[in-house]
Amino acid sequence: LECIAQETDHVAGLPLALGGSGDPSIITGLGVVMAMKSCAKAVWGSERLCGRTIAIQGFGKVATHAAEELLKEGANIVVADIQSEAAERAKNIGATVVSPDEIYGVSCDIFSPCALGGVLNGETIPKLKAKVIAGGANNQLLSPTDGDALHQRGILYAPDFVASAGGCIALHHEVYGDYREELLPDLAHRVGGIMDRVICRSRSQQIPTYLAAESIAEERMKSVRQLKPIYRRNGDNSSK
Repeated sequence: LECIAQETDHVAGLPLALGGSGDPSIITGLGVVMAMKSCAKAVWGSERLCGRTIAIQGFGKVATHAAEELLKEGANIVVADIQSEAAERAKNIGATVVSPDEIYGVSCDIFSPCALGGVLNGETIPKLKAKVIAGGANNQLLSPTDGDALHQRGILYAPDFVASAGGCIALHHEVYGDYREELLPDLAHRVGGIMDRVICRSRSQQIPTYLAAESIAEERMKSVRQLKPIYRRNGDNSSK
């Protein structure tokens, strides 16, 4: 996106008042919820999250927006954060707060890593009681073998770069000048559609979801490279 912005003389992530897409954490949080819904449909036959328990590790901006949407859906939220201010904020919106060490073993339907990377590893995976993992943290798997371990345990993992793609989708539309605030829900729903494809490929090829997502991304990049680059400058299209 930075390269696109340089080619278009556009700074991405501008405030809504300046014609930008605003705070990307809002749509990123909504996208995480859409990934959860896609996984819920695959595991339980319905995308409804009412009555489901979601354990959220880390309660920054993305997690907060996701939690607010989940509460509207009627979900139960359990939160852990090393910052007391974040934990208090979670309590104030109706979440149950546990210690950072407890979050992995919480009895829940969905575990949502929204803090540090590498939290899914040989030490933590055996503690998980969730059937689905979907969160906004980057690099959640400590290593590819941890993605294999989740697959072997029958835990449906939403790859981090899929679940957290909402912000990038919004910034892309901002860069190319076709973003409107009212499109935000539709753009967030695209994350769910991508996750549906990942799950479909994972099941059809009997491979872990992280491998399915990577193969889809590689195919997409290959198809884009085959297109003649078109750059927008000063509102006009010119080719190189």
